[in-house]
Amino acid sequence: MRYFFKTLALIISLLILFPMASHSQFLSEEILKLMRVLNLVENNYVDTVNKYKITEAAVVGMLKELDPHSFYITKEELQKVNEDMSGAFEGVGVQFNIMDDTLMVVSAITGGPSEKVGILAGDRIVTVDSENIAGVGINNDKVFKLLRGPKGTKVDLGIKRKGVQGVETYTVIRDKIPINSLDAAYMINENTAYVKLNRFSATTMKEYREAMSKLTKQGAKHLILDLTNNGGGFLDMSTQLVDEYLDKDKLIVYTEGEKSPKEVMNSTSRGSMETGKIVVMVDEGSASASEIVSGAIQDWDRGVIVGRRTFGKGLVQKQYPLNDGSAIRLTVARYHTPTGRVIQRPYGKNDKEYHKDLSKRYQRGEMFSADSINFPDSLKYSTLRLKRTVYGGGGIMPDMFVAIDTSYSSDFLKAMNRRGIQSQFVLNYIDRNREELTNKYSDFSHFLTDFKVDENIMKELIEHAEKSNIKPKDGDIEISGRAIELQLKALFARNLFEQDHFYQIINEIDPIYNAAVEIITNDNLYNQILNKK
Repeated sequence: MRYFFKTLALIISLLILFPMASHSQFLSEEILKLMRVLNLVENNYVDTVNKYKITEAAVVGMLKELDPHSFYITKEELQKVNEDMSGAFEGVGVQFNIMDDTLMVVSAITGGPSEKVGILAGDRIVTVDSENIAGVGINNDKVFKLLRGPKGTKVDLGIKRKGVQGVETYTVIRDKIPINSLDAAYMINENTAYVKLNRFSATTMKEYREAMSKLTKQGAKHLILDLTNNGGGFLDMSTQLVDEYLDKDKLIVYTEGEKSPKEVMNSTSRGSMETGKIVVMVDEGSASASEIVSGAIQDWDRGVIVGRRTFGKGLVQKQYPLNDGSAIRLTVARYHTPTGRVIQRPYGKNDKEYHKDLSKRYQRGEMFSADSINFPDSLKYSTLRLKRTVYGGGGIMPDMFVAIDTSYSSDFLKAMNRRGIQSQFVLNYIDRNREELTNKYSDFSHFLTDFKVDENIMKELIEHAEKSNIKPKDGDIEISGRAIELQLKALFARNLFEQDHFYQIINEIDPIYNAAVEIITNDNLYNQILNKK
């Protein structure tokens, strides 16, 4: 049976991936073989066969034989995949959390349909179109199905608001809701901006340009670009971003594959930040489009890359629709940086070993010391302007290495992080004290200077954690206290104000961010790194 599936997988792959007109004689024979096998199974197999299921299993198996990043997308999954990349979905426009088996509104998205009708943070949604959803074991998938829907359609939400008797019904007209790829954009001093991107979606450059326009008016001449944990996205968004930083006719990236001719992408003359210092933050979660950006900036000596070696995903993928509404994401080429470096790290037939790479980096000490990373001379390249040595072989090695900081780590903190205890606690606390907090801290600047995570809040957090059987051991609070305080303050800021403010606080204990600030505010250090051979 295993041999049957492997054979079927190969044959179905040939049938799906190549248009009939281009089939060779060999391929035609394989199609006939496929038809023969399917016919034999359907007419002779001992049990009833679900042809749809075995076809799906065959396609999944076939794609696994190719590379670690080609994959099958079911019809059901395709909508969410497309929404994530398009930068929008259609729905009511609330951020929510399920608390005590009840749907609580964390925030109504600014300008969204729920905000327009008066739904507020802290409201409980207890009915949707008269269907009770409170206390019935609702989950995120069920919420999405109930609240999302085509633009222009109506949905009645039963709202229970603190201090208001009974349930009030709000009729919300669904609309297009943005999925933001820009997490934060703010000034760190009088002339330096910080921008964090979480992905490269269809709306990334629109978001980026709007943010940078505001920051430039505030005096931004230099930039810290945070691409940590940015898994990538659209190629053209990454090249447009690099184009902001390079002058005319500079190679940004080129792609090439066995059946994909070489395609070159160059910069244009319309860059908005072709001068000024740039520091790019990266880590092992920075992949694909993030590596195109950091690789191009490094190869042209346009800025300093700081952090840890990036993921090493440099495969160009194209999405092909299938006849039943599903799709496949197929690798068609490889990315190359301007110096010719291949971004993709090596892979073989063992998918599991490939996906264990990050844990292996940790085990061999790569997350803690740059000295644990050895590159053979064959992987040496020279940057295009200053002739610095950079390395290929998979991922982008930063110009300044920053180790993972474990100084705040304790079993208590790790257990709370895994269970999301801090976030649950802050939501509960704000729900009980929202009016007092909003009256006391009318804007973020007052909150930033005046709000303190005091002993009472820490005591309440520990009690909340203990309800989930998470208890601090001796010394845990001394080790992790500062990190916990900043986590809580950042979560309070995000829930009371904006996402930007979360990062303004939590970045205080981010070692990559602190290294980036040190580099960009010290001209001698910045130039020293860029002139190191």
